Amino acid sequence: MSPSKNQAPTPTEDAAATADVPLPPSVQAGSLNHAIVRVARLHRLLAGQLLRRVGLHPGQELVMMQLWDRGPQRQTDLVRMLGSDAATMTRTIQRLEHAGFVRRRACDTDKRATIIEPTPASQALRREVEDIWAELENSVTAGLTPEQQSAALEVLDQIEGSLARATRPTA
Repeated sequence: MSPSKNQAPTPTEDAAATADVPLPPSVQAGSLNHAIVRVARLHRLLAGQLLRRVGLHPGQELVMMQLWDRGPQRQTDLVRMLGSDAATMTRTIQRLEHAGFVRRRACDTDKRATIIEPTPASQALRREVEDIWAELENSVTAGLTPEQQSAALEVLDQIEGSLARATRPTA
């Protein structure tokens, strides 16, 4: 649906409209970088639209998946496993706690640590999040053969490894 003359386009319409715009000359030297940024932006946009149905924001579902699959965990372990930072994780946990999906408690063995655990209320959310992730996966892979999907995963793994090495602090 196109916006009327007086309405601004939605983020989805903006993203769709810019998907076929040729790269400016200043970006052509980094066309892979530009493609990664565009794909990541569109992926996050779609994930946000889908997750909004269940009252979550992108990234919150990753925390919940960790807790559902691995049980209660220290907040510092969630930071490490999800590649987050402490401040972002604290805000995410606060929002999930406010929504009733997690609870915090002091660690029995280390009083400095906080344990995050999923609430029974979050269990009803689990199936919906799994369905949303399946829908997102279907959107990502639409039109790709199984071989192309495997090749894409392989290339993305290589890119991730290269970026991980490049971001390691040098001693």
